Amino acid sequence: MKIHCFNKKFFHSSSPLVPVQLPSREETHIWYILPNEVKETSLLNQYLELLSPREKENVFYMHGEDLKKRSLLARALVRTTIARYQINCQVDARSLKFRKNIHGKPEVEWQRSDDWHPPPLHFNLSHTSSLIACGVTMNSPIGIDVEEKQRTIKNNILSFARRYFTHHEVEFLSAISDPEVQRQEFIKLWTLKEAYVKALGRGFSGAPFKTFTIRDKSAAKGSFHLSGNINSEESEIIVDSLDNSNFTNNWQFALFELAGSHYASICRGIPAEGEGSIPMKLRVWKTIPGVEDEYVSGTDAVVRIRGLFSQR
Repeated sequence: MKIHCFNKKFFHSSSPLVPVQLPSREETHIWYILPNEVKETSLLNQYLELLSPREKENVFYMHGEDLKKRSLLARALVRTTIARYQINCQVDARSLKFRKNIHGKPEVEWQRSDDWHPPPLHFNLSHTSSLIACGVTMNSPIGIDVEEKQRTIKNNILSFARRYFTHHEVEFLSAISDPEVQRQEFIKLWTLKEAYVKALGRGFSGAPFKTFTIRDKSAAKGSFHLSGNINSEESEIIVDSLDNSNFTNNWQFALFELAGSHYASICRGIPAEGEGSIPMKLRVWKTIPGVEDEYVSGTDAVVRIRGLFSQR
């Protein structure tokens, strides 16, 4: 698949992107794209036109056409997702600018003016070779991670877990006798831990996996489980810090199957005026930006596993 730049005008004020209201305080929005469903070179070229010169350089720097394509789609998904919210009449997918915090987490660099103050919008991106997802919240930092359900673990799972996970998490995995179940539980736990680190925005060096334990709120402190009755409403996921940090306060988690092929985890901050016991409202769209959108919350494309959240 060859990507070439062309001059067709795309995604301006007459954008085919369907406008969406900004998330409410309790809502988390997820937009995802399946790269294998984007086949037209002309559409990929239009996405390329949305990118900044630096982003285009990064795309073409990738080795292999599949990596170029996924890099392009990831950047186009972020730009088109944020542009949907019609934040300001001057904001379109092409005009958006980004910066990174001191730990490397991307943020929107809004063009401020005396008569306009940008909204407290947060986003985060995750992707595999077969799915790219972008999460959006208001007033709350967000981290998202997606992993293929069939992901293979090259190393011995328990050896790998001992290197990165806490003692309680390793004990949990060690107690699982079925190798396939153990592999799946490892992947679920990995997505939760990565989503938390990404929400913190500090990178792995700022919040190493071994410094915190993910567990059900109903489990006793110092013990661990994430399995059990997935239909139970008492499945809130929390974090225990092992280094007495304050990183673990006021976070909500959602763990679910996405598109039938992936495990997905979301970690989001609870606004200061919020309560952790209020379920997160999860809204999910499958998209090919500028071509079609499908609202999939409440369908087989989004299957709840753990966490205190609802769909509508």
